[in-house]
Order: sequence, then C-alpha cells, then structure tokens
Amino acid sequence: MHSPSLPPAAVFRRWLGMGIVVLGLFAMLQGLWQHLRSDYPAPVFNAFLGGTMAAIATALGALPVWFSQRLSDRVQDSLFGFGAGVMLAACSFSLIVPAIGAAEARGSGNWESGLIVGGGIILGAALLLVMERYLPHEHFIKGVEGHAARALRRTWLFVFAIVLHNLPEGLAIGVGYAGNDPVRASALAMGISIQDVPEGLVVAVALVSAGYKRGLAVLIGMASGLVEPVGAVIGAAVVSLSAALLPWGLAFAAGAMLFVISHEIIPESHRKGHEAFATGGLILGFVVMMLLDTALG
Repeated sequence: MHSPSLPPAAVFRRWLGMGIVVLGLFAMLQGLWQHLRSDYPAPVFNAFLGGTMAAIATALGALPVWFSQRLSDRVQDSLFGFGAGVMLAACSFSLIVPAIGAAEARGSGNWESGLIVGGGIILGAALLLVMERYLPHEHFIKGVEGHAARALRRTWLFVFAIVLHNLPEGLAIGVGYAGNDPVRASALAMGISIQDVPEGLVVAVALVSAGYKRGLAVLIGMASGLVEPVGAVIGAAVVSLSAALLPWGLAFAAGAMLFVISHEIIPESHRKGHEAFATGGLILGFVVMMLLDTALG
C-alpha cells in the first residue's frame, strides 16, 4: 500500500533531511576511514571496509520505506527467515569450519580443536545472553525485555535491540578479515551485506507498524547498521593482537550469531503464523550464502 501523495514542499523537506543525514554519516565514516588506513594494520582497515559495506546495505534496505508504508506480515517473515538462513550458513562455512582449521593449524588435535571452537561458541552465546538479559530493549513483536526497560523511551529500546542484533555480524566480519584469508572474509562480508538489505527494510517497516513516523523509522533503520563497522574494527583489532586468538574469535562470533538466530530472528519470523514462508526464506538464504562461500572462498 502506498502512502498518500505529499505537497512538493513536504517532499523537498523530506529529501533535504535525508540528504543531511546521509552526508553526515558519510563524513563520519570517511574520517574513520582515513584514521584506520594511516594508523592501523591492513586487516583492521579491511574489516572497516567490510563493516561499512554492510552498513550501507542496511541503509539501502531501509530507504524504500520512505515512500511505501506497508509490507505484508508474510513478506516480513520470509525476509526474517532469509536473514536467518544467511547467518546460519555464515556461521557454518565462514566461521566454525575456519575456526577448526585455524586451531588445527596451530597444532591442536581433533578433540582439542573441537573443544576450543565449542568453548568459543558457548562464550559468544553467553555474552549475548547476558547482554540480552540486562540491556533494556524491545522486540518488535515480543515486547519489552531487560533490566529497567520501562524507564526508557520506546525508540531507545528498539535501538538497543538493533545493536544486540547487529553487533555479532560486525564482529564476525572483523574476525574474518583478521584471519588473513581476505577472499573468505570478503565472501562473509558480502553475505552479511546481502541479508542486511532486507533486514534494514524489515526494521524500518516494523518501526512504522509500531507507530513511528516514516521519516524517523527510516533514519533509525539506516543508522542501525552503523554498529557493524564498529564491531568489525573491534573484532579485527582484538584478534590481530595474537594468532592464538583467531580460532577463539571465529568461534565467539559464531556463537553470538547463533544466539541471535535462535533467540531473536526465528521466533520473530514464526510468531505471526507464516512458518512455511519463514522456513522457505531460511533455506533460500542458507543456499545463497553457501554458494557465495563456495564460489568465493
């Protein structure tokens, strides 16, 4: 369903506001780009580029909501499922398998490698569980959760929920580039960026459905991806300190992403009774990411 036509002055103000926001985001990212390129090693800079690509994809996905106000629940659930499938395949082929390989390359046996990766997965999921428990946030469907959540405005609760969702993706991109396999890391960043396009759309649409004005919903949706280059830089910088941290870092990012998939995305996609479409989207997303990893990695 399309929104009613607006007066030319309102359309101009809307585009002017969006242009100012986009230019501001571009200036901020450009400043960080120059700083990282001159003062930090290549993996950190490349991680920033990969995270920025994901952030731009999120912003592009949110943009159509500026003009269209409605997206059916069935389509939303299919897009949620698609994102979950991409993230599942990324966890499997771009994080867990390379983590086992990195552990074995450092001389660990099969059991030791499995225990290292398993421990990293558990640590990543546990950290997200603690953050989810104590950081106040609001799901689009499940409602308010977290310590002292009702003391904050709903906008901030949604923003915190988006940060919880996107931070593991940024960490995964960063750790991937720190693993010194730029081709595989680029495939991971590309896969996450692909699923960020519908993710940005769903975030903005869900905010509109929750009662937000379209302009604010689009801006929050566009800004929601900014945590990904930040997470990517953090992940790459930490893992670059020591090669021994690589299998732990890959597994940690996988555990955090698995938590988000199981605890957030799949329940959201199944809550409105469109399980078949959500599952179909999940399978399609898994296959797309698997093909990307196979073709590029």
